[in-house]
Amino acid sequence: MEIPDMDDFRKVFLKYTKMAFESLPNIDTPKILDVGCGSGVPTIELAYLSEGEIIGLDVDQKELEKFKEKIKKLGLKHRIKAVNTSFFHNNYSDESIDIIWAEGVFYISGYEKSFRESYRILKENGFLVMVDTLDRIESKFSGIKGMLDILAKLGFKLYNQVKWIENAWWIEFYQPLELMLKKLRDSKIDPMLYKHLTKHENEISMIKKSPKKYDCAHYILQKIKKK
Repeated sequence: MEIPDMDDFRKVFLKYTKMAFESLPNIDTPKILDVGCGSGVPTIELAYLSEGEIIGLDVDQKELEKFKEKIKKLGLKHRIKAVNTSFFHNNYSDESIDIIWAEGVFYISGYEKSFRESYRILKENGFLVMVDTLDRIESKFSGIKGMLDILAKLGFKLYNQVKWIENAWWIEFYQPLELMLKKLRDSKIDPMLYKHLTKHENEISMIKKSPKKYDCAHYILQKIKKK
């Protein structure tokens, strides 16, 4: 039995990446910055969806090395760069980026700080595409309206929203992972060969208990003049 990489499971969410990107207006050869790119699953998809230059930022060198190997293998070195740096210590000048992509990272780095830096480096009318859970938006901003009020002051408006299916993390990611782990154990394969899967067992239990709490959406925000 072939033992999958975790990236094989993450690819199921690329359909939402595609839906979000295709809801943007056409931009010729856009410069796209993927913040917290990790091993580059959505970053590579963005290269296929656009004709632009893609930069993936992350501080995890191990994941970036994995990403660089993918870039080389796919022959995309002329289109994609993997850079080890914090979003807040980048070298990008004001109004130099067309699209910022941030899947599940702004709640870690800090929303307002991240929005401000996004505003600085985005071109006029540029786009910030942020993935977050509906629950987190509700608790942090008292819902989407509260978030939009803050965003308006920071220079953004909601351009579009792409909601994932209900219970997506459980149905599309963790349940298949749980089933794969069961098959591997039933096959009596050496557990060390799929240690990279077993380390996610606590997450499986957590998501299984309350799947709706982790429902997500792509929030597509456009840069506007600050109020």
